[in-house]
Amino acid sequence: MTRVSKLKPARPKLRRALGAAAGAAVRAGGTALVVAAGAIPEPASLKAAAPPSVDVPVGQTVGVCPGPAELLEGTPVQGDPQFSPASTTASSQLTAAVLGEASGAMPAGTISGVDGSVLQKVSDGQPAPAAPPAAAPAAVATRTTTAPALLSASALEGRPSSAAALFRYSATDGDLRGLAAAACAAPANDLWLSGASTLVGRTSVLYLTNPTTTPATVNLDFYGDKPLGQAPAGSRGIQVPPRSTKSFVVGGFVPGQRNIGVHVRSAGGPVAAVIQQSTLRGLTAGGVEFLTPVGAPSTRQVASAVELQDPAAAASLSAKNGFDDAKAALQVTVPGAADAVVQVQVFGTNGPVTLPAGAVFTAKAGTVTEIPLTGLPAGMYSVSASSDVSFAASVRMVKGLKDSEPIDFAVAGAQPRLGDGHVVPVGDEGSRTLVFAVPDGRAKVTAVPITADGKRHAAATLDIAGGTTATLAVPDQVDGAKPVAYSVSASGGAVYGGLVLEGADGNGLSTPAILPAAGGRQSVAVTLGY
Repeated sequence: MTRVSKLKPARPKLRRALGAAAGAAVRAGGTALVVAAGAIPEPASLKAAAPPSVDVPVGQTVGVCPGPAELLEGTPVQGDPQFSPASTTASSQLTAAVLGEASGAMPAGTISGVDGSVLQKVSDGQPAPAAPPAAAPAAVATRTTTAPALLSASALEGRPSSAAALFRYSATDGDLRGLAAAACAAPANDLWLSGASTLVGRTSVLYLTNPTTTPATVNLDFYGDKPLGQAPAGSRGIQVPPRSTKSFVVGGFVPGQRNIGVHVRSAGGPVAAVIQQSTLRGLTAGGVEFLTPVGAPSTRQVASAVELQDPAAAASLSAKNGFDDAKAALQVTVPGAADAVVQVQVFGTNGPVTLPAGAVFTAKAGTVTEIPLTGLPAGMYSVSASSDVSFAASVRMVKGLKDSEPIDFAVAGAQPRLGDGHVVPVGDEGSRTLVFAVPDGRAKVTAVPITADGKRHAAATLDIAGGTTATLAVPDQVDGAKPVAYSVSASGGAVYGGLVLEGADGNGLSTPAILPAAGGRQSVAVTLGY
């Protein structure tokens, strides 16, 4: 027989104890649930993390070269000006250099018109041979051009190719007498130009080239001797169709300005920008130059390749009527809303020199301020300027000391510091000098000459002390051949460089920039959302 036991009711104290224990268990269980839930791995799609990087396919190396200087007909304003031939002696030369890899691989390089038509092949694309050559290959091409042109080089071994071109114009007669040269720069969506003028007798023509297949919409911002106020009519929403060049007379936007800075901003396709600047004093030619982009506004700017003439003769020339701008000067463009207190240092081949005009200047916000560089002994210099406010800068210089004879001028824009593997075409005419500036520390520069047959020769090495300017004159011949380009690399302290070209006859002078070296593979962060 099964016995059934009856449970007695719990005593009150026991019931309270059991209730407390149960509550504690529930609370503990709740905590355990919370902890357990927090321990569950979160889906990867919900985790906060840095956006992934995606490699951008390496594209062509492209440089846009200006066309020959052109003489304006009449006095048109803004867009679509008319031109006539500059002179009967005008000549132009485009020198392109394409460098291969140490493995022996060689990119394909081409000189073409802006419309895409092929003008000349510089090099054929060659894969790396089974056995690397003793020296990396190179190819050089020289030709005349009658309009803006492009140098393009294909990517090589996953990196942009090392390639560059130099365009050189010269004339010994006519209103555009002088020498003007420009390094063929890559197109961009944000560019700064400095050194223009629209005073009487000074002509500035802005050329915008869109070498891509994407339309470009360009806005222009101008800075002058005083704040210019609202944007000039026609300076916004400029349409530059694919594979085309448009020109604009800067005086139609901002007339009567001694010094002008221009900010070029492009939406859509990137553009190349260059200003053809010329001077005519009565019936006497005052020079011609191509103004190419300078370094973006920064708190420090350095311009090398500044050649100064005899100070007494230069002062006598600039004192004559109509020649007040025929003197060396630093041009500082301050785009922001605050004035810039600019400290200027000048150093030559023997070290720093004292600027007679002083070392500290105030540059007004929203304007271009001219700082004189007069009174220094003749020679080669570099100029370093610094401020707590960002600014862009260039240096104007003059060659020629007689008001009765044609003179020329050049504008050296401040540029970023040099690195490794800069390709520097120098052409094969007149006097050619590489100039390097080391503001601080100590640096070494290696320059490998490249002759017209594409051969590289023994490097020239410069050990440069801080606070000095060093020069390397391009020889007429290296191992029996004429050098037409260099491969330049810098190490140690910050080095800045430029090229000084002088005509074989007359007072021709130009100072094209040394462009940045080819970069490696790039990547961009990609964020997906809704």
